[in-house]
Amino acid sequence: MIVTRFAPSPTGLLHLGHAYAAIIAHESGDDFLLRIEDIDKGRSRDKFIQEIFYDLKWMGLSWDEPSLRQSTRMGAYAEALVNLKARGLVYPCFCTRAEIAAEIARAGEAQHGPVPDDLEAAPPGPIYPGTCRALSRDEGMARIAAGASYALRLDVANAVALTGPLTFREAGHVHAVDPFRFGDIVIARKDLPTSYHLAVVVDDAHQQVSLVTRGEDLLTATHIQRLLQALLKLPEPAYAHHPLVLDETGKKFSKRDGAITLQSLREAGATPADIRARIGL
Repeated sequence: MIVTRFAPSPTGLLHLGHAYAAIIAHESGDDFLLRIEDIDKGRSRDKFIQEIFYDLKWMGLSWDEPSLRQSTRMGAYAEALVNLKARGLVYPCFCTRAEIAAEIARAGEAQHGPVPDDLEAAPPGPIYPGTCRALSRDEGMARIAAGASYALRLDVANAVALTGPLTFREAGHVHAVDPFRFGDIVIARKDLPTSYHLAVVVDDAHQQVSLVTRGEDLLTATHIQRLLQALLKLPEPAYAHHPLVLDETGKKFSKRDGAITLQSLREAGATPADIRARIGL
């Protein structure tokens, strides 16, 4: 049995791109799950969760109830983090974004964009240079005890030494994993025991997701998620990254584009059939 999932963040209304992703996931498996990825407490809103339910049901989609909310799963993420810490694979990082950018500039590396947010799966900008990796355990503990803000990073080099070469499966093909693509990613914060990547792999395993369908903009995330799956000895799903739905200018739809939300299109008289026609389904 193929188990798929649609996993929106309740930080805004669903748009045409979400509709495409949800329908693809719904039609690609035998069992369809809805997961609410609400670990970003600062931006997640319960009102958007209710709108997600309404929009998907309006589109004629159904899923196994109850839907999973990541905000109820912090204990599971903390347990996975303890596992990684126990093997010396995690270290505290006290650098600010500005300090990371300055360190990269001093190293003479070209900068191609902002340092990626640990709560998102955006393609990486400058790779973290490992500034805090060399801190002694005592110094790190002293800074934490003094109340310093910090993030927890995965020591990717040590992780790869444990896992060896990895691959992922997509559309019947096997692809090599490049775990260094993101550098030493943030996998938790001082006040939050998880990040996007850690939560995703823990929940996919918990929900027995066997096929991950998602936009091709998340293809790079597969590399680090496969590394975390191997480290935590979690099942390896297959992957299917689909093209993005773009606007008339060739730009990816965003939650900021209110005119193309499912709610606004519905209020303008669009039907579910109209939505499918517009996104080519």
